[in-house]
Parts: sequence; structure tokens; C-alpha cells
Amino acid sequence: MTRVNSVTSPVQLPFFRLRVPLPDVVSMQTCQPNLEGAGEIPLRRPVIEALRMRPSRIVVGEVRQEECLDLLIALNSGLPGMCTLHANSAREAVVKMCTLPLLAGENIGTAFVVPTVASSVDLVVHVGTDPSGQRRVREIVALPGRAEAGVIETADIFTTREGRLVRADGYPPHPDRFALLGFDLPALLGEGRFA
Repeated sequence: MTRVNSVTSPVQLPFFRLRVPLPDVVSMQTCQPNLEGAGEIPLRRPVIEALRMRPSRIVVGEVRQEECLDLLIALNSGLPGMCTLHANSAREAVVKMCTLPLLAGENIGTAFVVPTVASSVDLVVHVGTDPSGQRRVREIVALPGRAEAGVIETADIFTTREGRLVRADGYPPHPDRFALLGFDLPALLGEGRFA
């Protein structure tokens, strides 16, 4: 049976109400401290608790601090998942994912974090707000899994040109995973339509 764990803060309530059409979905959320300063549940704690429940997938809304380390460790161990975070571009999101785990403590360094991000994150979808106020996908970037001198290699799959999302030259890593699930990756990417 597929178990999906979603973890978020009360600020992200629309995300918390994520409707997954599966019978086993566990939603967890953070809690602000009360007036006496007690009772706080930071995002890192439900992320760790969600991982203890042995989920099939994990979804974390707005990664902002050291909980990114726990998410990366889970993703690196083969657990499929996704998260949201705020950044100005897909590449800046990758840099942020390399920076946030460093907040977990002095024993965590870039020598561990950068290759972990490179190997455990496959795609980054950047959503921006257009002049009319609507959210639109601005770019989709693949991480082939390589890092050199602390910089993670990226490849544009889709990018925005003249206000339109268009196919770029990049290709997602692990095409075998798409095929295993019955997806025709060239058809999904619109191969042939953009020639």
C-alpha cells in the first residue's frame, strides 16, 4: 500500500489540504509556541516523525531551515518526495537546498551536502508570478547528478522565452524510472513538437 506523508506549517494551509487520491495519506503540521513560549513544534520534528512512519512518499511544504537536511537524507536513501521552497530561479533553489542543511549544525558541511543534493534531487520546477498576478511555471531544470568544485550541474528542460514556456535541450535524469511507471518520456517532453 502506498503511504504519503505531507508535512507543512499552518501558514501553508492550502498545501496542508493536499488532496491525494490514495487511501493512506498522513498529514502533519507544525505549531507555533503558546503565549508562555512552550509547545512549539518546528518543521524538522514532523519531518523526522513522518520518516519514522515508513512512507512511500514524502511531501514537505516550504522548507526554510535545517529540516532540509532530514529531507535530503530521506531522498538520498531512495524515498521519493518533493518540497517547496522560495527562490528567484530554479538554480537559486538548488543553491538554497545546498545552504539550508548547513543550519543543522557545525558537523554538516558542503562536502556532504552538495553531492547529496546532486544525487537525490532530479527536477526543480520554478513557479513565478506574471504581471497579471497569476502563477506560471517559469522553468524546469534537471540535475543530472554531477557536482564539481561545489557547483551542481544543471540542464534546462523547459525555459521561458518571450513570455512562453518552451522546450530546451536538457533531459531529465533516470529515464528508466519514467519507463518503469509506463510514461513515454519523449512524448511527455513534446519531442518532435518543438523541432
